[in-house]
Amino acid sequence: MAKKGVALKVRMESTAGTGYRYYTKRNPKAQGEKLKQRKFDPWAVHPETGKKGTHVIFEEKKMPPSKKN
Repeated sequence: MAKKGVALKVRMESTAGTGYRYYTKRNPKAQGEKLKQRKFDPWAVHPETGKKGTHVIFEEKKMPPSKKN
């Protein structure tokens, strides 16, 4: 059986303030700082055209606590 990796699940949240999120994994040993990626946000409004849907910066945020019954 293979060992489980050390990758952590992280939440990427839009800086446009729409509340849109992506979930991904990252290796904390290889990357010490928090992730910042430019990804597509379907709810963000493009500043030049005024249409919905544009690429914005997504930053790593703290994961919410898991729900335990």
